[in-house]
Amino acid sequence: MALAPTVNVVLGSMAFGIFWVLAVFPAVPFLPIGRTAGSLLGAMLMVMFRVISPEEAYAAIDLPILGLLFGTMVVSVFLERADMFKHLGKLLSWKSRGGKDLLVRICLISAISSALFTNDTCCVVLTEFILKIARQNNLPPQPFLLALASSANIGSSTTPIGNPQNLVIAVKSNISFGKFLLGILPAMFVGIFVNAGILLMYYWKLLSNEKDVEVAAAAAADVIAEKDVTLHRFHPATMSHVTLMSSEDWSSAADSIVLCSSTNGDPGHAETLRNRITWSEADMHSGSSDKVESTLAPNAAKEIAGDHGVFTRKEEDHSARKYARSGSWMKGMKDGFSYLSEEKEVPMERWKVLLWNGCVYLVTIGMLVSLLMGVNMSWSAITAALALIVLDFKDARPCLEKVSYSLLIFFCGMFITVDGFNKTGIPSALWDFMEPYARIDSAAGTAVLAVVILFLSNVASNVPTVLLLGARVAASAAEISPAEETKAWLLLAWVSTVAGNLSLLGSAANLIVCEQARRSQSFGYNLSFLTHLRFGFPTTIIITAIGLLLVRNY
Repeated sequence: MALAPTVNVVLGSMAFGIFWVLAVFPAVPFLPIGRTAGSLLGAMLMVMFRVISPEEAYAAIDLPILGLLFGTMVVSVFLERADMFKHLGKLLSWKSRGGKDLLVRICLISAISSALFTNDTCCVVLTEFILKIARQNNLPPQPFLLALASSANIGSSTTPIGNPQNLVIAVKSNISFGKFLLGILPAMFVGIFVNAGILLMYYWKLLSNEKDVEVAAAAAADVIAEKDVTLHRFHPATMSHVTLMSSEDWSSAADSIVLCSSTNGDPGHAETLRNRITWSEADMHSGSSDKVESTLAPNAAKEIAGDHGVFTRKEEDHSARKYARSGSWMKGMKDGFSYLSEEKEVPMERWKVLLWNGCVYLVTIGMLVSLLMGVNMSWSAITAALALIVLDFKDARPCLEKVSYSLLIFFCGMFITVDGFNKTGIPSALWDFMEPYARIDSAAGTAVLAVVILFLSNVASNVPTVLLLGARVAASAAEISPAEETKAWLLLAWVSTVAGNLSLLGSAANLIVCEQARRSQSFGYNLSFLTHLRFGFPTTIIITAIGLLLVRNY
């Protein structure tokens, strides 16, 4: 493709440059409008500078990619509601045997979960949990955060739904889900173990705590217990079983307890108990059942039992339940049956939760099976998302509000901006210069192609790199054979994804882990650019080279 007129080349390059700066550095001082607005600004400039017409701009937006991205985000929201990521967190700490064992587990679990639920989602939900485990084990969070981000990037390369650039590749190339998976899976598994090995070599001394085996198991249990308490605190189905009674009922109960205390020969103590138990009528109407339980049972009844030996524990519980029900039965079925109804609501509520979680998992598995069978990926994801919304049987607005619409808008602007930059002819001219040295029918050509993709993925980000190079790399490989064309797409997916591990700015997953860790309320930690680069640069080169040998067209 020949270069466009000079004016278009200059103006198109300016528009793309503005987009690139705002996409890579979203908080630039001179224009702090963010990535999403930056992509729309780049798209608008392309149209305003007449590098691309409005009709061409609309046509540049790839609806299948947006549909696939939207569907997978909705499914991820429902999976989070169904405690999928909570179970993944428990799996991290189950029978943990110290820091090194935990590091390997993080590598494996983050890789597998990111392949199925996208790397960004995996990093968002697991960062906080990993920080808690590191704090409880008195271990440095740095190796675990690096393990999470790097393994999530490597694992996400395995499937078309693992990350945004793979979505683009899958739609553009028409490679089936199964062929995509089989082509990259061997490289992913070897890459994960190599990544874990490099992390262990880097941080062996930091993770070599002589007490880490015992502490890890205890701390992991503490983390899960703390999380469970937080999740189930004050849930209506698990509130106190003591029912709220009228002021007359409580007066009767107080009289009975006080009478019981007076018969043991201490009228003054009995009067103290009367004052402690008696509340005003206004308090009875506004008070909660946990106030009743905490005031009557632990304080009054315990004091009687402890000082006078009137009740045993079993008699105390029986008495409390008796007083909680006696007046209620006299006043009607509604109050008297509340104690028994709450007993039945607990298992009923659990069955509802289990049934709902099972439906979410079944729909998700059905979506994955459809993708493996070669059904249209965008419509499979959208169908799964809508099936979950219908099964939820309630207003879908709270769920849909969790979808990252800013990301969808960012993609729209990026499609237009990249298409406008392509029309300047600069990418084609650069590829024409590099193509003779970057053909994948030779080892040297494959290595050159990998270096080009690595460089552009870290300079221009991986999704624009795929949009700029994808069609050209595939066309060059198609001249050799159709099998080589498929392999070229898979190599592009592998290298552009693993390239995200090279620097902190190379992948959105890296930035998510960094920002989540910095803002964590439990254990804030700042992962610096140089810290990431010292680990990321060598491991990216090694793992990329491994993938070049193992990625195949099956």
